[in-house]
Amino acid sequence: MAGAVAGAGVLEEETQMKRNTLDFWVGLFVVAGFVALLFLALKAGNMSALSFQDTYSVQARFDNIGGLKPRAPVKSAGVVVGRVADIRFDDKTYQATVTLNLEKRYQFPKDTSAKILTSGLLGEQYLGLEAGGDTAMLAEGSRITMTQSAVVLENLIGQFLYNKAADAGAGGNNAGGAAAGAASGAAGVVK
Repeated sequence: MAGAVAGAGVLEEETQMKRNTLDFWVGLFVVAGFVALLFLALKAGNMSALSFQDTYSVQARFDNIGGLKPRAPVKSAGVVVGRVADIRFDDKTYQATVTLNLEKRYQFPKDTSAKILTSGLLGEQYLGLEAGGDTAMLAEGSRITMTQSAVVLENLIGQFLYNKAADAGAGGNNAGGAAAGAASGAAGVVK
């Protein structure tokens, strides 16, 4: 009888150990799930590359910013040198004013140009900077004057289709005119 009670105690201890191991693995899995969700949320919010570097603000005006959004990266030579801080519409010039926060460790000449680019064919839009050759540097509150607006894919497709339709219409009129000329020439021969 004492052996049966001792055997039951060992069995109960073994079951408790298995349960503790299972609880550990389930807890680890849940924590990993929360970390993955946090990562996805930061990635979706474009906050995965938060920087705590000192920055200086500059502005640039664009006729069309396309899908550029606040916190979009500002890149030069493929390196992220800052972030878009704010986008506002100027009702006097009818342009978008984009405020950029550039890291202080990256200094750019005053004649730097800015253009809105796209990562890949349908990727996110970012602002690209091309350094100029001026010896004076951009400072807090400076304005980038040389800008190039976003290329809007819908406008390109529309322009392409319009040109194709215009070419087809012009080609159709010439072909019709040539056929009419040939028919009248043939009628002249029959007389």
